[in-house]
Amino acid sequence: MINNIVKIHWPDGKYSEAKPDEDWLHAAKKANIDIPTGCLGGSCGACEIEVNGEIIRACIQKIPDKDNLTVKFAMDPYW
Repeated sequence: MINNIVKIHWPDGKYSEAKPDEDWLHAAKKANIDIPTGCLGGSCGACEIEVNGEIIRACIQKIPDKDNLTVKFAMDPYW
């Protein structure tokens, strides 16, 4: 069964709500969170974020069907 709402905890202490399968970049924009982007196709890694301990590429992955998600910004020393 799909949840209606996913609660997202952002690095700045804010939280927002989104629907499962929503684009990460769209959910971040609604929450006034800036996720850097590059290629928007998943190959460059500029949009990498850590979600519940897993590194994902926000430009190509959707919000999973979970009750609560905690986001941290992944740090790449080359960007």
